[in-house]
Amino acid sequence: MNAPRPLIGVTLDSEPPTPGGYSGFPWYAIRQNYMDMIAACGGLPVALGHEPELAVELVARLDGLVVTGGAFDVPPDLYGGGEWHATVQTKPRRTLAETALIRAAMARGIPVLGICGGMQLLAVVLGGQLVQHIPDTYPASLAHEQPNPRNEAGHDVHVVPGTHLARLVGQDRLAVNSAHHQAVSDPGRAVVCATAPDGVVEAIELPGYPLCIGVQWHPEFGISAGDHLLFNGLIDAARQTGT
Repeated sequence: MNAPRPLIGVTLDSEPPTPGGYSGFPWYAIRQNYMDMIAACGGLPVALGHEPELAVELVARLDGLVVTGGAFDVPPDLYGGGEWHATVQTKPRRTLAETALIRAAMARGIPVLGICGGMQLLAVVLGGQLVQHIPDTYPASLAHEQPNPRNEAGHDVHVVPGTHLARLVGQDRLAVNSAHHQAVSDPGRAVVCATAPDGVVEAIELPGYPLCIGVQWHPEFGISAGDHLLFNGLIDAARQTGT
């Protein structure tokens, strides 16, 4: 008899009412490929709404957590970032809920994967800091908001040898897609496990934890074998949690 699929919570994005659009009332959103990738790698994905007061109860039923990305930023107030850059846009309730979910997941010791904005929030929860706008800090930076489609590679990243990420993907270089204007400047209690050629941090992980990894790209698109191996690693770790 096959073992049950581990239950993987996936955070949702939120959108305001859009008269004439999807709904005239507030609505949740997620790209289908987040769920598809988790299911393809052996997990059972379930969507998580933005109820921070229910985070502990929700996480008690999960075997793993994926904190997704979105077109918004972590409020600089949460990491002592000083004056807000003009480009910063926030979704306070989403951030509050995802923060509560990350903390609850780590208190339980279940695997956590942060993707793009989810990596940035993970770094902040771990005591880190962010660059509010990459071009201001890295004048010669790559196009981290790549002009080509998201299901294509935008640049390569160097994977730090000996890290958990390196063991999962089995490579020291990955082609990744890229859609972010902010980045991690200080990973806090985490360590950097991948960087872009321009020095921008592309992945972090928490040593000594079953699996706690944040990646700045969008592996749910599965543009490389490494993307699939990362999700396989998440599901394998979650399976151990559920046993």
